[in-house]
Amino acid sequence: MTELWNWRIDQVRPVEVYPALADALGRVVMPLAVADPARLPTYAVVCDVWQAPGEFATIVDCYGVPDGLPELPSIAALARLLDRNCLVRDDTLDETRHLLVAPDGSIRPVHFDVQETDDGEVLSNRRLCTEADPRCRGWSRCHRSRWAPDSVNPALAAA
Repeated sequence: MTELWNWRIDQVRPVEVYPALADALGRVVMPLAVADPARLPTYAVVCDVWQAPGEFATIVDCYGVPDGLPELPSIAALARLLDRNCLVRDDTLDETRHLLVAPDGSIRPVHFDVQETDDGEVLSNRRLCTEADPRCRGWSRCHRSRWAPDSVNPALAAA
C-alpha cells in the first residue's frame, strides 16, 4: 500500500463522498479522523475529504491505496456514482492542467487559473486544453502528456 491519490469534486458535500467512494473502490473507506491503524482492515482505504474555496472545492485525499487498484477507473466510477465532474492531476506537472473526469466516464484535459491562498490552492476560470489556445500549442507541456490537447477519451468507467 504505497499509493496516495488526490482528487477534486465539483459541488458535493464531504459526507456524500465516503459511501460513494467505498462503492467505487469496492473497499471499506475509513475517514482519516477516525482511522485507528491498529484496527484497520488490510483492505481498507483511509480517506480525508474537506471543502476548499473556488471551483471543484471538495478535495479528496486517499492514503494507502492498494497498488493494484487503478486510479482512473476508480475516479471515473466515483464521478458516475456522484453524478459530478471530478478532477485529477495529469502527467505534465503543470499546476494549471488537470484531467476532467465526467459522470459518463469520459476524460479530457482542462486548465484552471491557480492561486495559492492560506486555505490551499484555489481553482478558477476552467478552460479546455485545446490547440486553439496559444498556451497549449506545440512547445507547451500539454504535448508531452498522454492526454493531448483536444483529446477526449470516452467511457473509461465500465463499472
